Amino acid sequence: MARVLTKKVLEEIRFRNDIVQVVESYLHLQRAGSSFKALCPFHKEKTPSFHVHPQRQSFHCFGCGAGGDVFRFVMRQEGVDFMTAVRLLAQRAGMALEFEEAAGTGADGADKTAWYRLHADVAALYRRLLAEAPEAAAARAYLDRRGLTPEVVDAFQIGYAPDRWDTLLEWARQHQTRLEDLETCGLLVRREEADGTDRPLYDRFRHRLMFPIQDEQGRIIGFSGRALQEDAKTAKYVNSPETPLFKKSRVLYALDKARRAIAEQREALVCEGQIDVIRCHQAGFPTAVAAQGTAFTDEHVRILKRYADSVCLVFDADTAGRTAAVRTAQLFLEAGLAVRVASLPPGEDPDSYLRRHGPEPFRRLLNCAVSAVQFQIETLAAGEDLKSEVGVMRAARAVLGTIARSPQAVQRARLLQEAARLLNLPVSALADDLRRLLRQTAARAAAAEEPALPPPPERPREELALCEHLAQIQDYPQLGPLLRRYLPPELLTDPACRRVAEAALRSLEEGRDLHELLREDDDAEGSLQRFAAELQAAPAKARGREFSPEEAVKDLILALWRRRLERERAALEQDGGEAHERRRREITHQLHYLRRWQDGAAIIEVELAGVREA
Repeated sequence: MARVLTKKVLEEIRFRNDIVQVVESYLHLQRAGSSFKALCPFHKEKTPSFHVHPQRQSFHCFGCGAGGDVFRFVMRQEGVDFMTAVRLLAQRAGMALEFEEAAGTGADGADKTAWYRLHADVAALYRRLLAEAPEAAAARAYLDRRGLTPEVVDAFQIGYAPDRWDTLLEWARQHQTRLEDLETCGLLVRREEADGTDRPLYDRFRHRLMFPIQDEQGRIIGFSGRALQEDAKTAKYVNSPETPLFKKSRVLYALDKARRAIAEQREALVCEGQIDVIRCHQAGFPTAVAAQGTAFTDEHVRILKRYADSVCLVFDADTAGRTAAVRTAQLFLEAGLAVRVASLPPGEDPDSYLRRHGPEPFRRLLNCAVSAVQFQIETLAAGEDLKSEVGVMRAARAVLGTIARSPQAVQRARLLQEAARLLNLPVSALADDLRRLLRQTAARAAAAEEPALPPPPERPREELALCEHLAQIQDYPQLGPLLRRYLPPELLTDPACRRVAEAALRSLEEGRDLHELLREDDDAEGSLQRFAAELQAAPAKARGREFSPEEAVKDLILALWRRRLERERAALEQDGGEAHERRRREITHQLHYLRRWQDGAAIIEVELAGVREA
């Protein structure tokens, strides 16, 4: 049985997360009448076309068409699935998630709860083997040499995978675990045979120290295995492949342990490797995290930005480490975070430095961390003669490229002043070059901007107008009985209009949110929710008019019935024959009266009665 969230909990999460406040935590919003506007985060633009509607608790971009409710916004902004968005919003509201048992599996057809449990069970097996197995002596000796305490080994759930091909296979048979699940989770691998006939399964991790990889909630979603023998043919680290649970571009190692401390200090300590992170935590630096099996990405930065306003980077002191630090600093600057970079002595990494010198010298080193610009200039000085004209020009060009990444004018100004001081140049000269670079960057971005989205599908005018009224149905509940009585769903020929209309009526009758109902039948892109947000963002149809929304909807019902009957009459005329003559004359008579509601309502009743009798 899968565990699902109750509708009551979802509604409570939605209620506690006002969409304006949630969006404002990511974007700078400006009031625009009864709504708020901002530059859209989902496409490049210079004029704000992204609108947030507090009354409807929805957002819509008139530029790219993105739209939906607060869950859809977090999904798009964070690049996560629906359940992760729910967890993030629940955490923001200080709510504990309550699940109920339900038949079936999740939206992707997979019982992720079982896979989380499977990873936890395998981690427990590896931990027991590390503690008890005679063949784990090399792993225990490695941990002793690295000076990792039993407490930190337990906290990070470090384990050992034996040097066998069938450890998990035997374990699965004993515990009646499906091999398909172990393969889906990347713990078992299928052997590649040349003839493709026999492809037995075997353990991915063998004779390795095992580091569980955990998500923000502390659930184990994968593993990283470190080789215990130095062999040129053996990879030093082997990580779980990407699975339904593990997406390496969305995982920061130890964030589950560090996020509370990061949120309190508003600064994260970013390292390169997991041993560096573990060493930092053991030494009393609980804000340390690292990317997992990949270089830092925009998604990693977006995750950290939820907790921190600034970061301190402490990467390896070799050339590759310094280059990676500059690149990572640029990503954080682009997200509007303050960046400091700590310089380690040559040949050191955080793990080795802490082992040799201890926490206090390391703390002093972090306190002396410099800005991204100063670190980049110091790195460039190792390969450029900054006293020569060409050297200074190259360095200035590289540093201005970094400064230009920042969207904050104040941050750019401070970094520009620092660069001018370090390069011994006038601030005005660098400012002129920066303005030129920003103009060139904007021009390139405009030229490379995604081609205009295809125009939205041409929806029937009457159906679109009707749906714009239905999107506001909570304000006009009298429309519900009117539409249920006089407008059968099949009169709406556009599938999206029909589904939105049906969901709007259900939302009124069941007291549920329109976007919640649409999500149950939506595609992965949220097309129906986007369409509903567009409808809700449309100006009220009856505003400033002499007639009410009810009268407007009555006119639309009449128009849809006229369209239906005109099409039927045209089909009958095409068929010809005396047999249809009576029905053709009847339709012509009805069309005459379907101009005013006083007469047309009776005609509709007759037509509906005929349909029911048929």
